[in-house]
Amino acid sequence: MTHEEQRIWLIRELLAELPQYSEMKVPDNEEEQKRLLRSLMNIRVLRPISDEFLKIQDEYLREEVAEKGITDSASLPPSSLDSRLVLWRGDITTLKIDAIVNAANSALRGCFVPCHSCVDNIIHSVSGIQLRLACDRLMNEQGHDEPTGKAKITPAYNLPCRYVLHTVGPIVSGILTEQHCRLLADCYRSCLELAAESGLKSIAFCCISTGEFHFPQKKAAKIAVRTVREFLDKDDRIERVVFNVFKETDYEIYRELLE
Repeated sequence: MTHEEQRIWLIRELLAELPQYSEMKVPDNEEEQKRLLRSLMNIRVLRPISDEFLKIQDEYLREEVAEKGITDSASLPPSSLDSRLVLWRGDITTLKIDAIVNAANSALRGCFVPCHSCVDNIIHSVSGIQLRLACDRLMNEQGHDEPTGKAKITPAYNLPCRYVLHTVGPIVSGILTEQHCRLLADCYRSCLELAAESGLKSIAFCCISTGEFHFPQKKAAKIAVRTVREFLDKDDRIERVVFNVFKETDYEIYRELLE
């Protein structure tokens, strides 16, 4: 199959799972096809899927990642504040590193809103259906929602990193409290501890809780940098930490802190 044929085949297979959409026509436009495929992946019910589907999906997603371009974290320049810290503005799903951090919700099974702009949705969309199924297995074994400030680890599947660390940040609705701040620090600490225990040497953090969870950006960045540095000063198992940002405002905040 060509890349386009793979995309259309995947769309038709996912539509066939939904009786109400089984007769839907696949759009002719490439961008519309990509949006429909991502939407169908986002809303898919948690159940097993065929090996054939996963094989074609994996080939398709890996080519998509390769087309966007992969950035090797080892090539990124360190900050002047601390040689173990890196500031990088870019798409976290294109980063080659031991692990990236996903800012998850307490269900820990990904974002089910079609094509939502949150990092949780983006990571699951690029990784593939296996990531949500892996998270579902973890949560079924746990038997309850993921507490704020803790972390779980899964393979990364079709992402260029090796693993994904999932953590639930605090939701700020109203006045920021000391409890919010402690829980956010716990997120960074839990991810670092889990990465170190798993034998990983490098990790990339997104801006946990600053999007849909409304944690103030400047305060969140200060907590992130302070918590990471405190951990690295006590534990040398993690050799490199990347602070990944997407917005220009976040880049300027971290740049000031890391210079």
